[in-house]
Amino acid sequence: MRALFTGILAFLSVIAGPVAAFDTNARAAWVYDVTTGTVLMEKNAAQALPPASMSKLMTLYMLFEALDEGRVQLDTRLPVSTKARQMQGSTMFLNENDRPTVEELIKGIIVLSGNDACVVVAEGLSGTEDAFARQMTERGRALGLTESTFVNASGWPAEGHVMSAHDLGILSLHLVQDFPEYYTFFALTEFPFDNRAPANRFNRNPLLQLGIGADGLKTGHTQEAGYGLVGSAVQGDRRVIFVINGLPSDRARAEEIERIVNWAFRQFTMRTIVPRGEIVAEAPVWLGTRSKVGLTTENGVRVLIPAGAQAGVTAEAVFNGPIEAPVKAGTRLGDLVIRIPDAEESHMPLIAASDVEAAGVFGRLQGAAQRLGSRAISAITN
Repeated sequence: MRALFTGILAFLSVIAGPVAAFDTNARAAWVYDVTTGTVLMEKNAAQALPPASMSKLMTLYMLFEALDEGRVQLDTRLPVSTKARQMQGSTMFLNENDRPTVEELIKGIIVLSGNDACVVVAEGLSGTEDAFARQMTERGRALGLTESTFVNASGWPAEGHVMSAHDLGILSLHLVQDFPEYYTFFALTEFPFDNRAPANRFNRNPLLQLGIGADGLKTGHTQEAGYGLVGSAVQGDRRVIFVINGLPSDRARAEEIERIVNWAFRQFTMRTIVPRGEIVAEAPVWLGTRSKVGLTTENGVRVLIPAGAQAGVTAEAVFNGPIEAPVKAGTRLGDLVIRIPDAEESHMPLIAASDVEAAGVFGRLQGAAQRLGSRAISAITN
């Protein structure tokens, strides 16, 4: 049985409508609303590309897991090898006499984008960087990073070291949700490690300077990859993750990410269309003490609605009925199917709002007789 939930339709018809497409200059992009689980925009998001220093997010994820499992602590000191000291590009200017703490290495990777710090972490956790890179790839697959292969810990250009924009976004989502106690490090704007390079102590993430609620994550740049950024920002009760890659310059990256941020937060508004506990439909019950059971959602329903939109959104309660008693409250009986123009349709579970006991012997016999009678009438009329 398909039951149309007209109560939602009347409300949504005045605030929902077509979504204006966003045309990004990035080679690849992925924008995701965390609060509602909605992909707002994607471009070449599944294409495996060189991620440059953005792949350091996987190194940090591995380090956060080691912290979570007690294999290291924030004050654990790790040795610096000659290989680490010889790393080129962005570094913490570590040498073999240093014994940086894990906390210093985290800050050095996030703020200073230290390639040397990544090698220290890799060797400290896995013995060699090669072994660590293999573990990164394996762990990434388990997290759902299907288009990611890691050859090193830093994102230094290497054949076969690739990630997709989608994978970078999913990894960022894991960092936000899996390690809230460590995620706060991504909002640091500077880290003057031992005052070794005071001019380079600032975080290169331009989102952190915009006053828009940004709290991470990581920039990246190599000649092959171009300029990229994985960022996240919170405004009100919405968190959005942004991934761009393949821009021609630092300035182009900063301008493009600001355009995307403004679009993501201004083009959409979030609305509660089903308050928690509200009955959205009633399903008929067979052989029960009551003839109907209310259908509701577990936590209500909130969706993103395109700003300045017109009619076009529909919501439909879909279930197979009648439902045979007994029915236990909280049992999934169907779906609320929400369709928004230019977006994938979403399915929210519909659950029984209350228990319905099975009828006694007399009630069940009466219900069966009524069911048979209705079938006979149907056969005659047809």
